[in-house]
Amino acid sequence: MDKQKFEKYAQIFLEQNSKLNLISKNDEKFLWEKHIIDSLSFENFVAEYKLDISGKTLLDIGSGGGFPAVPIAINYPNTDITALDSIRKKINAIEEIKSELNLSNLHTICERAENIKNKKYDFITSRAVASLKVLIPYAMPLLENNGYFVVYKSLKAKEEISDAQNVIKKYNAKILNIIEYDLPLTENYTRNLVVIVHDKK
Repeated sequence: MDKQKFEKYAQIFLEQNSKLNLISKNDEKFLWEKHIIDSLSFENFVAEYKLDISGKTLLDIGSGGGFPAVPIAINYPNTDITALDSIRKKINAIEEIKSELNLSNLHTICERAENIKNKKYDFITSRAVASLKVLIPYAMPLLENNGYFVVYKSLKAKEEISDAQNVIKKYNAKILNIIEYDLPLTENYTRNLVVIVHDKK
């Protein structure tokens, strides 16, 4: 991790947040623990499957204030990252951060996921956006055949998977793994990465 770059990123983000309210004021003091470190848990997935993601493409659906797209872009400078959000002020904030940090591997699209056509990505991420049964129809058509859809979820991930069974079948998706991790907060803060792939059967 480039600590210096992340510290600069945190400072720029807080400046943007004071103008745009990207995260709640209460959450600002937990910016590292709840947002940056959580976004970087993508590393757990990369390590689990021993992946080399250099030269690959990643789409982040519903990036909001840039999580996890921006931390991933900083951490993986050789991976092509696209932050997607339908709210212009959020995309503008990400563009500002990109410019100040000189993140040439980070791109933005101001659009709804269902309106993206004729483009496929090696990886898709989504964090704090919607339930799995809502996200799967957006993500699976945009995912390369051998790609991975990595969804950041709370401990209710298994309930969401259960609720999404019909959609999982409809889109020929398969739940490959649930990777559990803890955030460095005083209260117990366990999270999950739900890894979804195309079902090849």
